Amino acid sequence: MLQALAVKYRPKTFDELIGQKTVSTSLKYALNNNRLAHAYLFSGLRGSGKTSSARIFSRALVCDQGPSDTPCGTCKQCIAALEGKHIDIIEMDAASNRGLEDIQALIEQTKYAPSMARFKIFIIDEVHMLTPQAANALLKTLEEPPSYVKFILATTDPLKLPATVLSRTQHFRFKQIPQSEIQNHLKEILIKENVRFEEEALKFLARSGNGSLRDTLTLLDQAIIFCQNDISVLKITDMLGFLDPNKIKEFYHAILTKNKEKVFDFLDELKEYEASSVIDEMLFYLKESFFARSTEFSTLIYERFFRILARAKNMICDDDGFTLCVMAFMMMEASYLKEIDTQINEIEQRKAENITPKITPILEQKIEEKPKAKNAYELLLEAIYDRDYELGECFEKSTQFISYENEILTISSNATRENRTQLNKGFKLIQELLKDKLGQNAKIAVQKEMAIDESKLQSITQDPSTLSNSKLDLNSSFNELKQGAKKFNPEEDVKEALKDCFGEPQIQE
Repeated sequence: MLQALAVKYRPKTFDELIGQKTVSTSLKYALNNNRLAHAYLFSGLRGSGKTSSARIFSRALVCDQGPSDTPCGTCKQCIAALEGKHIDIIEMDAASNRGLEDIQALIEQTKYAPSMARFKIFIIDEVHMLTPQAANALLKTLEEPPSYVKFILATTDPLKLPATVLSRTQHFRFKQIPQSEIQNHLKEILIKENVRFEEEALKFLARSGNGSLRDTLTLLDQAIIFCQNDISVLKITDMLGFLDPNKIKEFYHAILTKNKEKVFDFLDELKEYEASSVIDEMLFYLKESFFARSTEFSTLIYERFFRILARAKNMICDDDGFTLCVMAFMMMEASYLKEIDTQINEIEQRKAENITPKITPILEQKIEEKPKAKNAYELLLEAIYDRDYELGECFEKSTQFISYENEILTISSNATRENRTQLNKGFKLIQELLKDKLGQNAKIAVQKEMAIDESKLQSITQDPSTLSNSKLDLNSSFNELKQGAKKFNPEEDVKEALKDCFGEPQIQE
């Protein structure tokens, strides 16, 4: 009867274990140096070697020549274990025996010494499927079993296990098996099975297994039948529903050469495939080319295409054709950008080649003008703009620079209504920025800008010959101007000017 490859080539020693060097090294050291624990937990992806490792470890414990890291395979203990008939190695599937009664029956068996070996070993697969009551019942026995009892628990989801179970076991994590190691293992099996194959086709099988050796070997069984003992890239891609790598290469070439007609033909053909599958295939091809250091794409194009394909995966919707069209258009646009960059570099290179140094008389050389130094008002205005753009606009529109002497910045202001309110609110900030830019002793003095009504100056601007005939009494006009005049007081004038410019000061809590 034909035996499945996953069963036929199941590893029988730690040296045959694929892709789990860390775990095998640790377990071998424990066996050789008598550092054995009472309970182990093996966790990891399905098909990563958990159950196989548990069986190898069990056989190493009961072997007449052991415990050692290499069971002899010839003694009655090893033969019984290899045939799955050893009465002291009990395997239990927690997915179908998950109840409290099942665990109680198992605990009852731990009370009896082994019949023919030095240890009695319990392998519980998919232990996370146990009910909470069953897991709790196992705790006491798991923590302090009889000296002749060993527990090996296996699970694909250790996070579902209670923390009390995790704390009572030595936890070994089985990692995802690298595709390169799976591919080499497939090659060895096919050589032993006398099956013809293309190495490139094995990459697709290794990828499809997603790091699970058992899943990959199941696919290999199917591939041998489908390909009729001659595994080729074309047949494997057809079996797995992948795109032919040559077709992907042609698609990329059409994009890079801006062959729109061919791109549209490909898009029309790709409508039959799922967008997610097409994008994955394009990513895989691009990644393989990148690590192979292919000159098919420039570094800039690699970066842009990787970014576009990643965005396309996030855009996947019910309409696969739409997603692929958007992806193709973005990639064509990215290839145009490459051409623009190339042209810019060429123009710059041409300029550099055409430039010849000219010797000009010293008198004709232009003296580079130094930038004009900014005055105190401009420095303050620049600082206000940096901190609050709207306040800076208001300050520039409502004030004018007069002078800066003795650390006093004198400005005039014509602020009214909203501008005056805004300047009043920001006056404290303006003072802080003034001190920050011009020193802690710097002060600001504001003079109100007087608005002159030109209509009242008409009489003055009239022709002198007409003034003698007018009834304007200059003396009476001067008397009116003198009314309400007060004695000059610089401090009071400054306060009044600040009040007119910024309004009544407000205390902010």
